Amino acid sequence: MSANLTLALPSKGRLKEQTEGWLADCGLGLDMEGGARGYRATLRGVKGVDVRLLSAADIAQALDAGEVHLGVTGEDLLREQGEEMEQRLMLLRPLGFGRADVVVAAPQSWIDVDTMADVDDVAHDYLARTGSPLRVATKYEAQTRAFFAAHGIADYRIVESLGATEGAPAAGAAELIVDITTTGTTLAANNLKVIRDGVMLKSQAQLTAALKAEWTTGQLASLRRLLSVVEARARARSLAALRWPTEQNDAAEAAVRPYLAKGASQRADGVLVPMSDLFAVAAALADAKVGPVSVTRPDYVFEPACAPVDALAVRLGL
Repeated sequence: MSANLTLALPSKGRLKEQTEGWLADCGLGLDMEGGARGYRATLRGVKGVDVRLLSAADIAQALDAGEVHLGVTGEDLLREQGEEMEQRLMLLRPLGFGRADVVVAAPQSWIDVDTMADVDDVAHDYLARTGSPLRVATKYEAQTRAFFAAHGIADYRIVESLGATEGAPAAGAAELIVDITTTGTTLAANNLKVIRDGVMLKSQAQLTAALKAEWTTGQLASLRRLLSVVEARARARSLAALRWPTEQNDAAEAAVRPYLAKGASQRADGVLVPMSDLFAVAAALADAKVGPVSVTRPDYVFEPACAPVDALAVRLGL
């Protein structure tokens, strides 16, 4: 493995576009090696980071094996790597894109089947009637086994899904499916419905660290620089800065004091507040006859500590 921090990013599809958009929003960019079709890059803005471009599924496998230090991929794919995922992987930050639910879905014609308890009853009846277990088509075998076991369902067998999973019941290849969905439109088009308590995972893209990778203090320092930018950008999106005339400091500080305990932080001649409190703080200042008050939105808000990296350092013993 390189002496640099190795970051795996999606190489294709919607997740690639969303990841590059997220990096660009953070003020970071990719310099491709070997042209636009290359599979290696460097991260512009943070030194000491090598980028590998892989499929989302390959990123999950590479993280699980410790072949890369860091990666962006869907949580659904990470959790499919097997039991005790938390012993091998550490989720550093949800990224707010790549959202999809992993769900259990049944034919809409099963009008009396709405819950996993109903699925258990059907599975028992199906086995007694046919002598064969209920078939469940899925690409998410590990999560399906764990979820069905948690609901006490044993009379079923998994059918590997090689194509479009949602078509398996209509094709006679399975009675149920476990698949991802974002809007439910594709399931409905295939005459399927989501079991009411059958949402196995609300997945999204995750920035994830590999605990099995060989880490050095230098690579951890590179991650700290990278994640401090990511955290500062995310923090800034939820904050607004208010400034008032210096000669009105005493009145202004008294007016905003109740909000300091709620998450606002004082600045010279001003205060940094959550967007949810912006108008209330502005009204409090107006009531105190403070003004004019200007409002700006910061691009970044850096803090001296980076909690996710500190937690990872503890796990790694560095």
